[in-house]
Amino acid sequence: MLELGGNIQLSGFSDLEPAKLIVVKKMVGNHVKRLDTLNQKMSLLHLTLKHVHSSNQFEISGKLDLDGKIQQSESTDYNLFFAINKVLKGLEPKE
Repeated sequence: MLELGGNIQLSGFSDLEPAKLIVVKKMVGNHVKRLDTLNQKMSLLHLTLKHVHSSNQFEISGKLDLDGKIQQSESTDYNLFFAINKVLKGLEPKE
């Protein structure tokens, strides 16, 4: 498991190529910054990556804890970055 800044955890991402991992870290970091601009107190963001070998897809599940309020989201896609983006958008607080 990779930890970014203490309140971000990435599971299953350590097998990615270094260039892809850099993009993933940037995407997650930008999302956390966006939450900060929305004045949301994030306690924990946890993303899990699983490879679906039979179909060569990426399955991403995410859990976000905002002041004790838990949001969850999942996505499966052939493109890793599309899947991550969909999960991060799904974790944004509903107004």
